[in-house]
Amino acid sequence: MRELRSSSFWRAVLAEFLGSLLYTLLGLGASLRWAPGPPSVLGAALAFGLAQATLVQVLGHVSGGHVNPAITLAFLMASQLSVARAMGYLLAQVLGALAGAGVLYGVTPAPIRGTLGLSALHPGVGPGQGTVVELLLTAQFVLCVFASFDDRHDGRPGSASLPIGFSLALGHLFGIHYTGASMNPARSFAPAVITRNFTNHWVFWAGPVLGAALGSVLYEFALCPRPRSLAERLAALKGAPPATEPPPAPPAEPLELKTQGL
Repeated sequence: MRELRSSSFWRAVLAEFLGSLLYTLLGLGASLRWAPGPPSVLGAALAFGLAQATLVQVLGHVSGGHVNPAITLAFLMASQLSVARAMGYLLAQVLGALAGAGVLYGVTPAPIRGTLGLSALHPGVGPGQGTVVELLLTAQFVLCVFASFDDRHDGRPGSASLPIGFSLALGHLFGIHYTGASMNPARSFAPAVITRNFTNHWVFWAGPVLGAALGSVLYEFALCPRPRSLAERLAALKGAPPATEPPPAPPAEPLELKTQGL
């Protein structure tokens, strides 16, 4: 495919790998308990939000700074990302998250590791309730990402990083007590693999994926629709370059009327 031969494609995939590694390392690391007592909800929320904001600022111009399979799937559903690029991003995000969790496991003293920030439901929250919470948290996050990056409103990584970080932190402040506030399947998958604990793990895939679909459809087709034909959407999914309008023809030179002398 054309995109696979492009150096920008592989730079973007590398950016997603590094971004997911750092996001998982920093976010999960801030969730560990180094002292007795309840974990700091505000500290974890700020860590994840600031990590996301920083990575959008650093990587937004390279890959978009997704570092989240839910965000990548949302852009794919909105036909703003090719299938090949989405698959590359998803693989890089999962591998990057695993690498980040592995580094955290290796540098953290054994008594402190605990569950390594594993996403888990509160004992009073059922899987169905947890799925709904993850769906709603992810949907609001996706809506914020779409609005922040919308090129029709001067969306740029520099101006998008703060609102995106705030949106993620807000989701954590609400959702940590319910589900741990994943909103990112790769972030939940990595500690589950390291700790070999997959209890109710499907919730942290189903909720964010459904939330990504809901946020994408709401923004792309209801709140701020793009007037694109089916052919244009299919071309975007295939990675075809956007069609450019032909340059306007130069204005014709004025005709000079000459009168012939009699």
